[in-house]
Amino acid sequence: MDEATPPWVWPRAAYVHVPFCAHHCGYCDFAISVGQDHLAELYLDALEAEMATLGASQSVRTLFIGGGTPTHLSAEQLARLLTSIRRWLPLEPGGEWTIEANPDTLDDDKVAVLADHGVNRVSLGAQSFHPHLLDILDRKHLPSHVPQAVERVRRRIAVVSLDLIFGAPGQTEREWRGDLAAALALNPDHLSTYGLTYEKGTPLWKQRERGQVQPLDEDAELTLYSTAIDVLESAGLEHYEISSFARLGRRCRHNEVYWANEAYFGFGMGAARYVRGRRELNTRDLKTYIRRALSGEPATFQSEELGPEERARETMAVQLRRAEGIDRAGFRMQTGFDLEATASRSLGSLIQQGLLAEDGTSVRLTRRGKYVADGVIERLL
Repeated sequence: MDEATPPWVWPRAAYVHVPFCAHHCGYCDFAISVGQDHLAELYLDALEAEMATLGASQSVRTLFIGGGTPTHLSAEQLARLLTSIRRWLPLEPGGEWTIEANPDTLDDDKVAVLADHGVNRVSLGAQSFHPHLLDILDRKHLPSHVPQAVERVRRRIAVVSLDLIFGAPGQTEREWRGDLAAALALNPDHLSTYGLTYEKGTPLWKQRERGQVQPLDEDAELTLYSTAIDVLESAGLEHYEISSFARLGRRCRHNEVYWANEAYFGFGMGAARYVRGRRELNTRDLKTYIRRALSGEPATFQSEELGPEERARETMAVQLRRAEGIDRAGFRMQTGFDLEATASRSLGSLIQQGLLAEDGTSVRLTRRGKYVADGVIERLL
């Protein structure tokens, strides 16, 4: 594809999904597979077959391997996976290549494989540094595994990101401040802070329905989110997206593709893709994915092509998550619509209420607006 093709039409980014996990965490609603490790080699065959449907290699600026737990694979399987990705999705010079990892799944051999194949960013699912909160979240690693993993990665790979979860049942502000302090002590390049959600059908959701766990109320959760902003910004991290904080120059460039509503490839069980204005989602069933991919059938489970106005409204919704918000000129170039023509009549009202800020060239969430971002976006739509 011609380099002049806009990035919201043709992808400059790719996501590859590895579903295998040692354990299904209680809050997780991702496309994962537990107890199916014997299918890993077949899965890698299927992944290569799906990537081969590109017909020719497609260079990208960012790669992201997520899961599941990609580093649950053996070192040999990781090497095979990365070799396939490099064959079909070569990374441009200066590109960003991220892999997700659980802290207890990384050893020196796996880190060496990642580094030798060009992975230059590792995102570790720390979630908490308190044993009792890890138990509530149904995580199996120990707090001590996180600094060990960070040290091991940093010997070979430059950029380390940590994920934290706030809002676990019974979590206090003091405990959350402790988690933030423990994370900052490791000097991460990037921190993501996610509010705990109770996804329907997950074990944690079922526990809530049975009254076995009591969610934090909205005010308590808001206090934790506000605390994260204060603590992390004071530590010099840029709050560049609702849930994301980064050192200077260390933003997650791959996730910025999603927040700009630009195109991306997606491969693997449950993977999503957005190419030429069409959104597609692969089947979340492991055996079905393997069978379809190996037989040359599309692994797509559902497909949707939005109309121009729908795409513009979607672009508005995701771009508002960013610190810089929506640039009016860029929005018109990408969507063909003026922002006022896309937003509802509530745009002016939201600015007057102090939930949105307007400087003539862009519109963005204020600090207060970030607290109720979903509601602001809903009103705009």
